Amino acid sequence: MQAKRANMQPPLRRTPMGYRALERAVRAPGDPGRRSLLSVRRIFFFGLVLASTILAAVTITTIVSPAGLTPLRWAIVVIFTFLFGWISINFWTVIFGFLISLRNEDPSFPLPKAAMPVADGTRVALIMPVYNEEMARIYSSLRTTYESLKDTGELDHFDIFILSDSVDQSVALMEETAWAELCRDVGGFGKIFYRRRKLRIHKKSGNVSDFCRRWGSQYKYMITFDADSLMEGDLLVRMVNIMDAREDIGILQTAPMAMNQTSLISRVQQFASHVYGPLFFSGLRFWQLDESGFWGHNAIVRVAPFMKYCALPRLSGGPPFGGEILSHDFVEAALMRRAGWGVWLVYELEGSYEELPPNLLEELERDRRWCQGNIQHLRLMFMNGFVFGHRLLFLNGNLFYFSSFMWFLLLVLMTINAAANFVHQTVYFSMEKSLFPHWPVQHRELSLELLMVTSVFLFAPKVLSVVLIALSPRKAARFGGVMRLSLSVLFETVFSTLLAPLRMVFHTWYVILNLIGQKLVWKSQKRRLEVTTLIDAVRAHWIGSVGALAWAVIAYVVNQTLFWWVSVIVIPLLFAVPISMVFSYPSAGIFFREAGLFLTPVEVAPSKALRRFQAFFH
Repeated sequence: MQAKRANMQPPLRRTPMGYRALERAVRAPGDPGRRSLLSVRRIFFFGLVLASTILAAVTITTIVSPAGLTPLRWAIVVIFTFLFGWISINFWTVIFGFLISLRNEDPSFPLPKAAMPVADGTRVALIMPVYNEEMARIYSSLRTTYESLKDTGELDHFDIFILSDSVDQSVALMEETAWAELCRDVGGFGKIFYRRRKLRIHKKSGNVSDFCRRWGSQYKYMITFDADSLMEGDLLVRMVNIMDAREDIGILQTAPMAMNQTSLISRVQQFASHVYGPLFFSGLRFWQLDESGFWGHNAIVRVAPFMKYCALPRLSGGPPFGGEILSHDFVEAALMRRAGWGVWLVYELEGSYEELPPNLLEELERDRRWCQGNIQHLRLMFMNGFVFGHRLLFLNGNLFYFSSFMWFLLLVLMTINAAANFVHQTVYFSMEKSLFPHWPVQHRELSLELLMVTSVFLFAPKVLSVVLIALSPRKAARFGGVMRLSLSVLFETVFSTLLAPLRMVFHTWYVILNLIGQKLVWKSQKRRLEVTTLIDAVRAHWIGSVGALAWAVIAYVVNQTLFWWVSVIVIPLLFAVPISMVFSYPSAGIFFREAGLFLTPVEVAPSKALRRFQAFFH
């Protein structure tokens, strides 16, 4: 055991490179041509977004204005315009993603056709920060990655680090045991290292910083893993090739696809990530180029500029805008780009995977953490030196949660407006002398047209995703064929519609809690499949269900037309408890899988690495 402990950590080399050498290592070459291309693309993209939003704003104003624009109706107009602008950004992102995907290649970021040998002397650290995680999952992922790298013949360039922040002594013991077993099984002593910090300072970002201080100078690149990450060796080598060929890149982020999902909700989301993800990611890169986001995992980072420029400050004040930076990855990307280094999203490369929360309650707990981190970014939007793309990413992350809040607020205001109209009696003959009565104007056709356009903006991305897959028989076969793919998209739309009101209520509550400064303790994510019990479901959803019942009664009394509109929201909330439970059942997920629905390429045609992972993990 003493011999094994001696191999837990590599020797420290604290002599940093000289100042001039460091300056050469972290100086990013510029590319004026790319800046011009980015400006043109953004003018075109946001011009369409702005035009769509203005047209929608004028239309909704016309619809509600005949009866007079009271403060309540003005609020409805403003909120609707906000929401339409949000869906417009997503719509045009997918439209441009579809157009680029038809070419099968993005000219702004040409990729090498195959992996090439890694340059001599290049050292890469693959780091996996862990915190009270299930070690069977960690072991399976790292063994799969190690053996996949060995298959490429480039293993000598890579070292693997398990960086533990676990506070539970029993978990720490299991981690060390699993590390020793992994090294023994693959012959990885001297290649796979384990370190556990004594003090958990600054959580995950502090763990990564600790690695950089101790061993960062020994490595040119580091590849970041989460505890649920899996990446194939060929992909890792190609990422190193790209970084070597493009010396202006500081961070290269892959688009991890979901895998290994069993429960119904996780299988639905796994399917959605494979079907809709590529188009959305392609569109994102259209208007982001080298100002993309960094998700903190399944990415490769150039170590020298990361160490020099990406140290995170502690913000003055308390929550929600002050204190320790919580969602550190997007901030690190912004700091890297501020220093002149590109941050790219390379969605085309296959072989990058992650897992998803096993049930709705765990997903919502994760969203609560992310919501707090994103709201803090609103303050960082105004820091000096950040490029427009990353300021927009900070804003976009907040729109995801504030859109739920605004959607909820819009529905409440519409209900109040309907109640006001119910109480107010329409006056057909005023006190003034007139030969004709005053007939209230109703723009029913215009309302129908706005509804249809909104529906197109919401559902066109799903249709285009199916079309793009159907154009390739090979791709379609990996989803079970066009018919099963189309039917799966239909079911996914129905299920997403059922879950959307539940997410809306919780996201709204999270926004309110964060804005009033309630402090949140970040816990490790539960990755093991857990079925939602009746007690847990009732505890989580009873307030929303009672509120939905009262809402339904009010809507039915004041305006039956309004009742049918809000029924799409109210009915799922009334049945939130059984919905939450059923979507957590693995039996429900297995039922649809056996019916040939929600199939994905990772199931229909798994790679060698995925087959290895399944063999190790099960």
